[in-house]
This record gives sequence, structure tokens and C-alpha cells, in this order.
Amino acid sequence: MKVAVNGYGTIGRRVAEAIRLQRDMTLVGVTKATPDYKAHLAIANGISIYALDERGVEKFSQAGIEVSGNLEDLVKKADVIVDCTPGDVGRTYLHRYKGRKAIFQGGEAADVAETSFVAQCNFNNSIGKERVRVVSCNTTSICRVLHSLDMNFGVRRARAVIARRAADPEEVGRGLIDAVVLDPVDIPSHHAADVKTVLPNIDIVTMAMKIPTTHMHVHSLMVSLKKPATTLQVLDTLEATPRMMLAGKSEGFKSTANIVEYAREMGRRRADIYESVIWRDSVKADGDEVYLYMAVHQEAIVVPENIDAIRAVMGASSAEESIRETNRTLGIKDV
Repeated sequence: MKVAVNGYGTIGRRVAEAIRLQRDMTLVGVTKATPDYKAHLAIANGISIYALDERGVEKFSQAGIEVSGNLEDLVKKADVIVDCTPGDVGRTYLHRYKGRKAIFQGGEAADVAETSFVAQCNFNNSIGKERVRVVSCNTTSICRVLHSLDMNFGVRRARAVIARRAADPEEVGRGLIDAVVLDPVDIPSHHAADVKTVLPNIDIVTMAMKIPTTHMHVHSLMVSLKKPATTLQVLDTLEATPRMMLAGKSEGFKSTANIVEYAREMGRRRADIYESVIWRDSVKADGDEVYLYMAVHQEAIVVPENIDAIRAVMGASSAEESIRETNRTLGIKDV
């Protein structure tokens, strides 16, 4: 499968690298809007760069960077376009992707695509589709947990409070904040509606706030089940769920800093964490009520979902086969 990536930022760089690790995919190129250090890094890694238009080609030429053409040239070479442009920008490229499969990110409104996507939840809904939207980092992680609990115990309702990082590490223009910012003040936050684009039958309310950190979001999840479960049963279920990591305080995992450090020591590139990380000691089941804390690495968690979405739209494998292969190539522990 020949795949192009439009946008080489936080998500685009990671998706492009993940594509190159797949035995059944070829990265035909990426687009860049600015001839900056990221463009030089792409070239150094043997990745072909394309400008967005002819003006962009000229801008790169003036900076001494040779590009392989413009976006139209790149689209012609691809079977699938993975749009990793900033939120609300991807929609403006719809007409330029005509005739090709397209995958969008969670920053776009749900109606940009025919269906929203989380691999373990609704892979089959995306098979053969022309346009698919991989939902946001927070939505992806919530969907993984709720789908697993729903399949095993049934979910009557879910409530989540999300403490969001203020900015990604490289977003110096946004910077940290010396405050806790309700984001939004109104309840529910948009995450609940987003979860329902993947799991439409889940009764969920979400609340969110920004906190002064750049590494990872933290969720407080409260889930009412349709049938009672013990803490051990819930832990066993989560342990057996793909792309889930359970971290214990006895192992030293008391903060997101410990999780990031662990990923770094594991040799993960950029300390990327593709899994939903659940504090094992926080998981408590009280009859039909379950409580837990979960950490979400916003820069990386949707990367495996994008790879699986490529296979889905191309009808290239089953959900189980794709998840297994993506996990293998990204170093995610299989279950």
C-alpha cells in the first residue's frame, strides 16, 4: 500500500515513521509548509518532501531544499492520504484528495469522514471506506477502556474528568499556564460526544481542565456496570485488552513523569507511549461501580490507530491481524 502523509508535525512525523516500519506499506512522501529543521530531518531520514503548492516549491528552493513536487504530485503517487494537518485544516483538503482514500485526525469535526475509528472498537465499520477519522488522543483512550468493560460486564454509564496537558513540549507559543483552566467551563466537554461517534450506545458525560504540564493527560474514570464485578475481574479484563498498560505504585509509578521516564528507558523513540496507561492500584470495583486513573500520551497514542485505519480502508486485513502487526512493529506488548 502506497501511503502519503500531509503534514509533518507532532503526529505526522510519528505516523510517517510508523508507516515505514510496516511490511505491507510504503511511505511515498510527506508534505511540509515550512523549510525548517524538520524538513532537514526528513531528508536526512530518506523521506521525500513535497510542498503544498508551487509557491511552496519556490520557498523551499530559496532555502536550498529540493522538494519532489507539490501536494497534487504526492496524491497521484498514493493509495491512501493520512491528513495530519492542524485541526480544522484537513477539511479544506478534501477536494484535493478526490479519488484517494483519506484518513483524518481527531481535530477535525466528525462529519469530515464517513466514520470515526478506534481499532479494537469498530475496525470493521471502516473497511473499504473512502474517508475515516481517527479520533483524538483522549477519545481513543476512553474508548479502549469502555469498550473492553462493555464487552465483559456491560456499561450502564460512564463519567470522566480529564486533566489535560496545557501544550505539547514543542508548543512554546502556547506555553505553560500558572493556573488550572476549565476547558470548557460548560459541561459536558466535547469528549463525550466524540466517544459516541465510536461507541454510540454508551451513556457518557465528560469534564475537562487544562493543567500546567506538557507530558500526558490524566483521566479519572467512574463507570457503572450492568452486572457486578470484582476488582480482580476488572484488572484481568484490562490486562487482556490490547494497547493497555497497567502500572503499579510498588513499581515506582506514582506520576506521569515516571511513565515518561520508563518509556525513555525502554528505548521508545521520543519516549512515545502508545498504550493507555492505567494505575493498577487505582482500579477499584464496588459492586457495579468501577473507578480508575488513566494517563494518555497525547503525542503518540493515535499512531497505531492510524496504521490500522490504513489497513481498514484498503481492506488489507482483519482487525486482529492488523492490531497484532502494528503492535509488533511499534514494540507494543501483545496480549
